[in-house]
Amino acid sequence: MWGSNPVLEKLGFGKNDRVAIIHTDDIGMCQASVSAFIDLWEAGRITAGAAMVPCPWFGEIAAYCRANPETDMGVHATLTCEWPTFRWGPLSTRDAGTGLLDEEGGLHKTCEALAADGHAPAVRAELAAQIARARAAGISPTHMDTHMGSVMHAKFYEGFAETALAAGIPPFALRLEEAQWLKGGYDAESAAVLFKQSQRLEQLGVPLLDRILNVPLAEEENRLEKTRTVFRAMKPGHLSYFILHPSRDTPELRAICSDWRSRGADYEIFLSGGVAETVKEEGIHLIGCRDLAKLMPDWANA
Repeated sequence: MWGSNPVLEKLGFGKNDRVAIIHTDDIGMCQASVSAFIDLWEAGRITAGAAMVPCPWFGEIAAYCRANPETDMGVHATLTCEWPTFRWGPLSTRDAGTGLLDEEGGLHKTCEALAADGHAPAVRAELAAQIARARAAGISPTHMDTHMGSVMHAKFYEGFAETALAAGIPPFALRLEEAQWLKGGYDAESAAVLFKQSQRLEQLGVPLLDRILNVPLAEEENRLEKTRTVFRAMKPGHLSYFILHPSRDTPELRAICSDWRSRGADYEIFLSGGVAETVKEEGIHLIGCRDLAKLMPDWANA
């Protein structure tokens, strides 16, 4: 059983405080995602983000981070490519024998296909390559999370966590019971691995999150009010990880993403300050992933 999250006390918060990270995913997937991140970051509407290193517009977000090293940027572990016509592949290999490539030569479109075909050592090598490429491009990653949740599987999660730890950064990890993973749709083996690995990470002194929250991209209508509802429902004593996928509404975005309306709406509602008003009204404390990176145990930075 989990007790109170030690991260809160280490950061100076009380057990009844509500603390959140507002995290932007998919940065570098397309140009519209990069420009949206920059606008929201500079406006103070978000507190962290993660870049998709294998993607076509990674170079632009890397250039921004080089020029603005205070940017709270992680690596969005990218092992899948979900779009039918906009494709990217792994950095580490072109060998179909690794199980990382689909019949088109790109990353698998679904997590299920990756889980069926992907070899765990190849996944780990690809994740290490993405961290290395990010650092070579001038990004000092503050964390590593996961695109589409692809690493949240019995075959891959330990390798994902160990790769992040070897790089000295916090891996995405949630303080959930095994039954909660099962309720979330994970198979029994994965639920057991995720629970045990998260417990192990916390025992090692690695900072963990309590909950991941979002408004699903499939819900196009009333996204401002739905987002406000999520923030109002955040629980005291929790470190919540709210994710969004904002992009400017451009022809490029519309051509790539069937959910472009939601991505464009998230950009608009966060930039407008409507969500910030709710955060202030609710007394929610905001932190970044850099704050968690500072809590990593000394051995991780040796």
